[in-house]
Amino acid sequence: MLFLKVSINFGGFILTNQRATPISKKLTFTRNTWFLLLGIIFIASTLRSPLTSVGPLISSIRDSLGISNVLAGFLTTIPLLAFAIISPFTPRLARRFGLERTLFGSLLLLTAGIIIRSLGTTPTLLIGTFLLGAAIAFGNVLLPSLIKLNFPLQMGLMTGIYSVAMNLSASTAAGISVPLAHGTPFGWEGALGIWGILTFIAVLVWLPQLKNTKRSSASATSTRESQSIWRSSLAWAVTIFMGIQSLIFYSTSAWMPEVLKAQGISADGAGWLVSLLQFSQVPLMFIVPILAGKVRDQRIIVAGVAGLYLIGYGGVLFGFTSLAALWMVVIGVAGGASFSLAMMFFTLRTRTPHEAAELSGMAQSFGYGLAAIGPVLFGFLHDVTSSWTGPMLIIIISAIIIFLAGMKAGKNVFILQE
Repeated sequence: MLFLKVSINFGGFILTNQRATPISKKLTFTRNTWFLLLGIIFIASTLRSPLTSVGPLISSIRDSLGISNVLAGFLTTIPLLAFAIISPFTPRLARRFGLERTLFGSLLLLTAGIIIRSLGTTPTLLIGTFLLGAAIAFGNVLLPSLIKLNFPLQMGLMTGIYSVAMNLSASTAAGISVPLAHGTPFGWEGALGIWGILTFIAVLVWLPQLKNTKRSSASATSTRESQSIWRSSLAWAVTIFMGIQSLIFYSTSAWMPEVLKAQGISADGAGWLVSLLQFSQVPLMFIVPILAGKVRDQRIIVAGVAGLYLIGYGGVLFGFTSLAALWMVVIGVAGGASFSLAMMFFTLRTRTPHEAAELSGMAQSFGYGLAAIGPVLFGFLHDVTSSWTGPMLIIIISAIIIFLAGMKAGKNVFILQE
């Protein structure tokens, strides 16, 4: 594992091999640390773009393959089910093979999944989608642990950096999917497959880390900690917060273009509005982790997030299409804040990198299992009612649950010290 030697603006410490001593407040990095940070950024950039590229193309995929709305919605649910299945096992695999090698293997699997998904048949679409979801689960779970291990004094800053990288790639994918599918001879298959180039670049950037593998022992103490985490009410609050914000995100990514088109907005316009939503997340994804790391109690941030969700989705629900861009910005701000806050809860509510990985695995297993309900439920309710009112009410209820879970998750205590 590469360790940080850095004097920071947020506490005035130099960190060498996990030992901190006071020094100046100037931020400097070693060459190896820059390589590690660059690798984290590239891995983060692959964790959402293969998913958000699907939403604007659902109608094209549905019409091309002759599948139902429920199965089309299932395309965004399959990765969430993969997250739920794979996430609990990722900390154990990382302890056995090392964080670096585990992440490297996940990048190879992600590249393969993207290629298989873009072959243009229904079976390969479904199989490739599951494989890439399984691969992304490793990055989702292990990046917070990697940051806590290597950047313990800069967790907010580093969480903000990788959250922004993740969101920028997601926003770009949502925005260019329709132009790529309709404006080039490659169709929706090429618009989905192009993200394999990004994952291949990430593989190359991560290669230097393979010589720095660090294994964490799977001790009896670690096993007891894992078991007790699942009995922690605070851990469940973090899990529900993570799951509900994910349900909102993936339901929005999958169906918001269709909701906007039903309100009279063109397909290209709907795609770019969802891209605006994604880009609007960027500032808060960077600011909120730093802010959350500097305050003792994050409940005021939770209240703000819930309020913005209600305002944004309320505007869409009542059909104020002339203000559609405003609603996308408000929803984006809430989404960026809620996601980065969920990532920070993994490190703020734990004491060690192992606990962070275990909490991350728990939250992303059960949480994404919960989130998987969203896109399918959206498609089902729309098929049954021929309206988007019911699905949008689900989002409104979800925002209220975000508030309730966040009030507990935001308290300044550790999961095993409640």
